[in-house]
Parts: sequence; structure tokens; C-alpha cells
Amino acid sequence: MNKHDSLIIGGQEIRSRLITGSGKYRDESVIPEVLAAAECDIITVALRRVDFERDAENILKHVPAGKILLPNTSGARTADEAVRIARLARAMGCGNWIKIEVINDQKYLLPDNEHTSRATDILAREGFIVLPYMNPDLPSARRMVAAGAAAVMPLGAPIGSNRGLQSLDMIEILIEEIKVPVIVDAGIGRPSHAARAMEIGAAAVLLNTAIATADDPVRMAEAFKWAVRAGRAAYLAGMPGESRHAHPSSPLTGFLSGE
Repeated sequence: MNKHDSLIIGGQEIRSRLITGSGKYRDESVIPEVLAAAECDIITVALRRVDFERDAENILKHVPAGKILLPNTSGARTADEAVRIARLARAMGCGNWIKIEVINDQKYLLPDNEHTSRATDILAREGFIVLPYMNPDLPSARRMVAAGAAAVMPLGAPIGSNRGLQSLDMIEILIEEIKVPVIVDAGIGRPSHAARAMEIGAAAVLLNTAIATADDPVRMAEAFKWAVRAGRAAYLAGMPGESRHAHPSSPLTGFLSGE
């Protein structure tokens, strides 16, 4: 990791700019290998899949020690429900990190920014490191940051769609205007999508379906690791501008004419 290019979330330095999820795996026992291949520091978990009383059904048994758990409030339809899930996660020993998901649209699973902002405000005041999942809307992002969000997580495309950066222009606005890390979450289906998100200046990407449902999840995790690193390196190098016209790499005159 380049020490001069650190990702800081909630006062904590994060080495990897790739965040992975823990759902949809055909065989959850592969998760430790996936995390090793991705070299990620943060993994999301749905609280309903954490069951300390029945080890066979507890997703946490597949998460190696030392990883940052990012419980999400999956299933919450209101701010109050999200707050209740977050408090329960902390009481169960999952720590202070929380990804706010408030979704009451069952067709496209789009987040409710208003309720998300409300939950962010309550939980940030209670000491949580809050990462809200949101529609990429600048006024909403500003409200969430003002409420104490440690980062904002705009969707690239609907959850699980693998359609990539359908909201690219709006995400670029957030990256330009928002002073906390902007983490692209949802919709990323290919390593090229992740690389593109990093090229435009995203702080990190979060994805699950593209790795978990791949024929070879471990190899796909490694592919995303390199894509994220390449995209970040390109962003730091300074992406060249585009042009509608051709520009030669070498002079076209003077070689054959003797000039």
C-alpha cells in the first residue's frame, strides 16, 4: 500500500479499496479463500445471517479474524427499523460499523434516501461509524454527511443487476463535491466496472454478486483486486483527456521529405 494514498474511514486506515459481501455463495466455506484472494479488510454481513446459538447457520464462522465487520440493515423499510437492527448488531458483538440500507421498493430495491438520512443522524450520534447506501443524489449526500456519515455509498446500478455504472454522471458529481469517501456500491458486475469506478476517483467499491455467483469465486475475487488497484493507479497518474480527432504519437512530417 502506498502510505501517501491512504483510505481513512471513521478515523481508521483501510488498506484495501475493495469491499466484499458474504451472501449468495453456493458454498460459504469458500469465503476465507475469497477474502484472501481479494485481500480486502472489510466484509459486509446481513444481521439475519448471524446466529451465535446455531454455529452451522452463523455466517461469521467463515470470516477470518482481523477483518472489519460491516453489518447491514438489510430488510429495514424505515429509519426506525434500520436503527433497531444497528443497535442489535452492536449488542451481538458485531462492532460499531454499520451499513444503512433502507429499502421499501421491492421491484428495483432502490434505497430511500430520506429514511436513510434519518437513520444516519440517529446512529452517528450514538457513536456508530455509519456508511449509508443511497441513490446518487447530491442534496441527500450532503445531508448524510452533515448528519455524521463516515462515507457515502451510491449505487452504480440496482442491487445484483451486474449492469455496472448506470449512474456514472451522478457518482462523478458526488466525488467532486462530497468530502468524505465515496464508495460505489451495488451493480458492479465485471472487473472493468470496478476499474472504471476507481478511475473517476471513487474511494473504494463494494460488490458481492459478481464474485459470489462467478464460476470460480476465488479467481474472480483476485481479478477484482487487480482491477481496483489498476483503476486507482490510473486515477492517481492523471487520466488523459479525450478528443474526437486523431493526434499522432510521432510527427508525420519531415521524415520522408527530408525536411
